[in-house]
Amino acid sequence: MHGTDLGYDAADRGELLQFERPERRDRGTPPRWTIVIPVFNEAGFIVPTLRALARQTRRFRLIVVDNGSADGSVGIVARLLGELGLDGRILVEPRPGPVPALARGIAEVETEFVATCDADTYYPPDYLARAELLFDAAPAATVACAYFLPPGGSPFRAALAKLHQLGAAALLPRQAHNGGAGQCFRTGALAAAGGYGDHVWPWVLADHEIIQRVLKQGPALWHPDHGCTPSDRRRNPDAVRWSFAERLLYHLTPFRLKDWYFRDFLAPRLAARGLHCARLRDRNWSSADGEPANALCG
Repeated sequence: MHGTDLGYDAADRGELLQFERPERRDRGTPPRWTIVIPVFNEAGFIVPTLRALARQTRRFRLIVVDNGSADGSVGIVARLLGELGLDGRILVEPRPGPVPALARGIAEVETEFVATCDADTYYPPDYLARAELLFDAAPAATVACAYFLPPGGSPFRAALAKLHQLGAAALLPRQAHNGGAGQCFRTGALAAAGGYGDHVWPWVLADHEIIQRVLKQGPALWHPDHGCTPSDRRRNPDAVRWSFAERLLYHLTPFRLKDWYFRDFLAPRLAARGLHCARLRDRNWSSADGEPANALCG
């Protein structure tokens, strides 16, 4: 058993215990990683996610940002922090939406790298290790992006999804091709780009807009062995998506004009439709298009 083939059920059964965490033997070395997870009513999903993260082969600090949960999520996280021996803490962000929640968590990051993760996504044991290797091999790179595998899909579907995303990233390397659930940043580059925040970009698609700014600091990295598996519950309805025309223009707009695309073209249209990131708290997802989605990607 290895990597993204295992998924939620294996993590929940403890089948990843075979993977050692050798860095735990050297507690004197500070971790290079922080994981930030925004949480809003994730009681039904957060347990297998944290259990999978606890089996990472790289040490990390965990920051969970509660965004107004009313389903016991905070209590579950608090219990798991102790049960799994995680170096973590829980923060509270009262402003609704994943953007202010991420901004609150990232403001506390002191490590070299930061991974933004979703509460309902499966991460293989080498998720952080793979991103770290990519960063160490490319000092100028600013973000390591994971492709999204369809949950519970056939090997053919998984191979097709992987090929599609890696091919798109090779063809159009200076734009986003995944969502915030699969993005790992150099903390300094993320800060230099302005980070997350309502004052920068309060709308949906924040995970695409942030990549536009971060790529000004340096290139993105992809690798055939670096992926994760979002939950199959999330398929954002048309009400909180960008239109086909908006998506097409995003792909056609050259990098030097991407600022114009987000600020002057897309932002007014999202504002007119009331697509503040807080709309992503609406839990009326559907499974119509079969496209992996996450908390920030409309």
